[in-house]
Amino acid sequence: MSTTTSNDFFKSNVLGHPAGLFVLFFTEMWERFSYYGMRALLVLFLISSIADGGWAWPEENALALYGTYTSLVYLTTIMGGYMADRYLGYRWAVVIGALLMTLGHASMAVETPMFLYIGIGLLIFGNGFFKPNMTSIVSYMYKDHPEKKDGAYTIFYMGVNAGAFLGIMLCGYIGEQVSWSWGFGLAGIFMFFGMLQFYFTQNIFGNIGTKPTAAEQAERKVATDGDKRVPFTNFDLTLIVISLLLGLVWILNDPYSKISGNNLLDFTVGSLDGSNFTIILGVVLFVILLVSRLTRYATVTRDRLIAVTIFAFFTVFFWASFEQAGGSMTIFAEKYTQRELTGSTASVFKVINALLTVVPLIIITYVLGKLFGQTFKKYPVGNSILGFSFAVIWGVVIWMLYREFTKDETVVAASWFGILNSFFIIAFAPMVSKVWESKYNPPAAFKYGLGLSLLGIGFASLAYGASTLTDGGDIKVSMVWLIFAYLFHTLGELCLSPVGLSYVSKLVPARMIGIMFGIWYLAIAIGNKTAGTMGGMINTITEKYSLSTFFLIFTFVPIGLGILVMILHPLLKKLMHGVR
Repeated sequence: MSTTTSNDFFKSNVLGHPAGLFVLFFTEMWERFSYYGMRALLVLFLISSIADGGWAWPEENALALYGTYTSLVYLTTIMGGYMADRYLGYRWAVVIGALLMTLGHASMAVETPMFLYIGIGLLIFGNGFFKPNMTSIVSYMYKDHPEKKDGAYTIFYMGVNAGAFLGIMLCGYIGEQVSWSWGFGLAGIFMFFGMLQFYFTQNIFGNIGTKPTAAEQAERKVATDGDKRVPFTNFDLTLIVISLLLGLVWILNDPYSKISGNNLLDFTVGSLDGSNFTIILGVVLFVILLVSRLTRYATVTRDRLIAVTIFAFFTVFFWASFEQAGGSMTIFAEKYTQRELTGSTASVFKVINALLTVVPLIIITYVLGKLFGQTFKKYPVGNSILGFSFAVIWGVVIWMLYREFTKDETVVAASWFGILNSFFIIAFAPMVSKVWESKYNPPAAFKYGLGLSLLGIGFASLAYGASTLTDGGDIKVSMVWLIFAYLFHTLGELCLSPVGLSYVSKLVPARMIGIMFGIWYLAIAIGNKTAGTMGGMINTITEKYSLSTFFLIFTFVPIGLGILVMILHPLLKKLMHGVR
């Protein structure tokens, strides 16, 4: 295999970035198609009535399983990052992860309890191998071009959301309108396409991401990145194992106890029940581990890792709010939003929906053509698979639009609103990427503060819309409030999420990049589980106070934290030691 360097990638240019970035763009796109396509259906499928083909679960149970699934999806990235760093290499980890996820989606299409849990388990471990190692490949590609990293991660993030857009649109539509099994199955088909496309085009990365050789492993053991190494002690490893086990037991017990009625943590310690005691103890032990290790690093590395930890703390709260999209916001769309359209309103929606679907797909197809121009001759098999998958997508889209235009009335799918986040990202990501690469690029703390504040404003629109609901009434709110919410959430996400990935890659020593991306996803895992837990309280808070009060919680907390992180700008700037 060739020994390509990161500088060599810029000889093959697509839209100002190396062609290899767009191979990752499309691979990640199909993986996100499968993930978000399945996520759009999971809660709706579980809470739908038996007559509608669902399982008629209580909302609290469905959201508990949803929160556990979405958190473990990120938690297993620590395992995947470690295995890739030490044994597999990033590329083989991606292939293994994609295969496991393909099998997971196939299992869920069977629609029995046993295969549902098997499928979720395969998806969790598959994503653990896949997700951290895709971002690690991007990081290594740009290691000699740090000034382009923010823009590269934003473009990569646009690929993430292109897949989410198509997955929610098509899997959601087919699942709700045709068959839940076909919706889950479609997600698996495109995950399989993504795996094949990556496998047959992976040589474009040269030696980046290959299985580490014995010499590389030996070199990694003595590499210092300019400072001292901090080996894991027996005390460190003990804390890791105990805190990890406590966290896993707590995460798994939440849905298990609700669904089965058997609580694994049925005990009390003082005034705390077993569940709260377990998670508090796990968090305390993890904090002790974190502080113990940080104090042993050299000054610059220690300070930069502290900065990453601070950003990770705010990331938890961002995702705890943002991930209401797959839970409480989906329930809000299904129960409280006017989705039955007739006459001219239905006609206008059909046209808008067609434009929302076709225009982004045309843009993505244009990018595909640019990639073909650079890579088709050298990698014909991978590109042919990618081209065939797009032909299938276009066929499904045309069928869906024809089916809708031949109807007199339109019932907007509850999952449809999820595409707005992805659509707005596709629309705004190039502009944001240009700002991050310009002289107007704001400091990290202000990007985070702006992202959290915009997220809070989005929930304020839902709180205002929900204020018009009355107890026992049949009034439903306009779709405009969900549209506004997704717009502000998207702008906030663009300010925070891809930038967070970029700062991890800049602040963390190269020898730790894989495992630190795993730690970063741990923060997202905590946020996702918190999102499921908080979302499950929607009925309790609504009955005691109001639905508007429920959404106001997610308004004030992010905005307050956004102001706080901006106040911390001088401290963060000092901790980052010149990294911008």
